[in-house]
Amino acid sequence: MSSKYILIADSGSTKTDWAYIHMETGNYQPVQSAGINPFYQTTEEIIPVLQSQVVPGIGGDIEEIHFYGAGCANEQSSLPVTNALKHCFPSSTVVEVASDMLGAARGLCGHEPGLACILGTGANNAFFDGHRIAHSIGSLGFWLGDEGSGSYLGKTLVVHYLQNELPEDLHESFTREYPGLDRLTVLDHAYKKPYPNRYFASYSKFIAENRTHEFIRDLLSNAFGLFVKKYVLKHANAAQYPVHFTGSIAYYYQDILRAVLENNGLKTGRILKSPLEGLIGYHLSDLKA
Repeated sequence: MSSKYILIADSGSTKTDWAYIHMETGNYQPVQSAGINPFYQTTEEIIPVLQSQVVPGIGGDIEEIHFYGAGCANEQSSLPVTNALKHCFPSSTVVEVASDMLGAARGLCGHEPGLACILGTGANNAFFDGHRIAHSIGSLGFWLGDEGSGSYLGKTLVVHYLQNELPEDLHESFTREYPGLDRLTVLDHAYKKPYPNRYFASYSKFIAENRTHEFIRDLLSNAFGLFVKKYVLKHANAAQYPVHFTGSIAYYYQDILRAVLENNGLKTGRILKSPLEGLIGYHLSDLKA
């Protein structure tokens, strides 16, 4: 029996989910590491993450690597990840580094056409024709877009808090949970410290804890509605295709998300916390084809 393996990664800005898959049996071992994003990290910064958090969790020959990640928009932008993977896994004959959007599309749609959307720390969307991404309403990232994402929700919540726009009971709860939080602290994280998207996304914990509050439900509904309006509905014939989602925000608030989709005349497809399971099936089916 072959002892060769495939390594698949689904990487966001916060964490990376890896699957170490035996090519013959399809059995796999999950591994998790910190998020890897070439927009923020160099090859020299990525290599230690792989060496300390990924390499120790696997063994055997890695024949193929398929890495899907935030910030991997094209060959040039993906180069820090590609170089780091080749350095850490020199025996791999195939090293594919592609966007997290392509990973989501393959994992959600398989080989069928559909709309694939990401709502995690960040947000993205694409129409997948069953073979490739045929159309996308480009994401403008944390500062200019990401509507509906964890970072957007957290940023919106914090702004409401600092501008005294939260209902009194929520304001008091927020103050107890984040004592001492003030405008200068938030501005420092927003404009001076690294990964402002992760910082604001961390406040989605408060949203989860208070998800039954009417204000929070409205905040979620409005954010998802904005995502649908700005991205999903701009795809031609959007109502004809299933609208799939992946990411923790979509997964944990899928009841509100489903209602927003229904109100906009859209068909809800798969809603997965991670596209990794679908990606495993996608690549194994390609090997057997």
